[in-house]
Amino acid sequence: MSKGQKTHKSIVKRYKVTRTGKVIKRKAGQGHFNARESSNITRAKRKSTSLAKPFVKTIEMYIAKG
Repeated sequence: MSKGQKTHKSIVKRYKVTRTGKVIKRKAGQGHFNARESSNITRAKRKSTSLAKPFVKTIEMYIAKG
């Protein structure tokens, strides 16, 4: 008996859905080689960013519970 699609665990770790329905993710490129970046870029990488509209429905499908 099928209980629906399983949750995609790697996507759950990378994305978060807010109460208003926005999908939030961290900016890429924070792991290493950050000393060469300008201070403006380094500060900008610390902030989370919302996902573009076309991808929201796909991410919510993979995060779906039940």
